[in-house]
Amino acid sequence: MRLGLVIDLDVCVGCHACAIACKEWNASGTTAPLTDYQPYGAEPSGVWFNRIRSYEVGDYPNNKTINFPMSCMHCEDADCVTVCPTGASYKRAEDGIVLVDQTKCMGCNYCSWACPYGARELDRESGTMKKCTLCIDRIYDTVMPVEERQPACVLTCPAHARMFGDMDDANSAVSVVIRERGGYQLMPELGYNPTNHYLPVRKATPISTDNMGKIGFKDRLKGIANKIVKR
Repeated sequence: MRLGLVIDLDVCVGCHACAIACKEWNASGTTAPLTDYQPYGAEPSGVWFNRIRSYEVGDYPNNKTINFPMSCMHCEDADCVTVCPTGASYKRAEDGIVLVDQTKCMGCNYCSWACPYGARELDRESGTMKKCTLCIDRIYDTVMPVEERQPACVLTCPAHARMFGDMDDANSAVSVVIRERGGYQLMPELGYNPTNHYLPVRKATPISTDNMGKIGFKDRLKGIANKIVKR
């Protein structure tokens, strides 16, 4: 089994609900807390598992804003695990989730430098590395209803841009949508074989703007009529 996320870039609106839900859940989860620095000060900051980058692509008037959520990709060949000198970073054989043992991590940053996705963040207060756990304490919680055993970011997404499932199961919903929509991995050329996939933005026919700002025949006729008719 290889658990991971599929993110549909075509419908992600960049609302940050996934990041907020992640922050809220993981402030009390297995690797909690996600530290906040000066949360009520002039320059609040903190540790996040999930961040959303926004890009503008194309030229006006055919440009478009792409919102790109980024978190740990849970790579099959994870370099962050290979370089860890203490064995704190490890990959679970049973489901492919990459985790950090907080009792072994010494905050050397090697894993952060090895990760090409910028998915790890050093918690300055604990001196240990933090990263996405796919809400492992939630997805295996048998007390919860089955439909709620998903990462918090997936459950909260108002646009349903996120899906969670087993990539090794060819019939799972995530595998099917990857095949049908041409889902892709980020930077596959590096050879890490990330589990998370992205669905591309659908191609849309550009709307012509040639006549924008020009008054058409109907509007010109209305203008003439308004001048003639006394009200």
